[in-house]
Amino acid sequence: MKPLLLIALLPLPALADAPAGYRLVWADEFARDGLPDPTKWGYDTEANATGWYNNELQYYAVANARTSVISGGQLHITARKERLTKAADYGGQNYSSARLITSNTQSWTYGHFEISARLPCGLGTWPAFWMLGPVDIPYPGGGEIDIMEQVGSDPQAITSTIHSTATEGTYGIGDQTLITDACTAFHTCALTWTTTEISTAVDGQHILTFKNDGSGRASWPFDLPNNLLIDLAIGGDMAGPVDDAIFPVTRDLDYIRVYQKG
Repeated sequence: MKPLLLIALLPLPALADAPAGYRLVWADEFARDGLPDPTKWGYDTEANATGWYNNELQYYAVANARTSVISGGQLHITARKERLTKAADYGGQNYSSARLITSNTQSWTYGHFEISARLPCGLGTWPAFWMLGPVDIPYPGGGEIDIMEQVGSDPQAITSTIHSTATEGTYGIGDQTLITDACTAFHTCALTWTTTEISTAVDGQHILTFKNDGSGRASWPFDLPNNLLIDLAIGGDMAGPVDDAIFPVTRDLDYIRVYQKG
């Protein structure tokens, strides 16, 4: 992990912003123009060469301002119709995008996690804000918490889903709520994760509650450090067909904040 001192020295939102009983422990306010802060974010490129899971169609670029850049106090993740054929791990994809992950910089066990974002519109887009368990535990043994997902074919639907060994082979355990202006206005999506339950919401509107039933690791692997991920996938099983006329298409993020009790 990176030294916490570096994080403490950065400007953070007032502690009054924290939910009751929680304190701010990490944040990215996207205040400095340029590429994403390397002390906070790395790039997930694991399946570029072989093709991404769920039949997704994108190539995730590394440190490329065309796909992920901070400007005007926001992080912009942009998907484009282009073939990055010169990349060493290029896998034949017709689209570029970015997936950022905190696995090399920071992880958390329990807490309250918030993102303020405006989502893209366009047939074939699939933005997500989610968490994964330790990278050294084969998936899905470490669990997956999809705080929010949305697809361009149904842009008003904001979905939260839980994946674990117990749900393997299924679509997971999930639910959704509707936000009519998800593509034109910023909204706050949040996860509250404790030892007994996981709950998600958008603008304070409940989406999903998943409880620890005490049956063991297969259904509740959520007692280990998790990494945050933000991405914009294209196509795939959930997003479906892609309309090439939408490109370039961008999701905008105003901030990400992490709170823990204490």
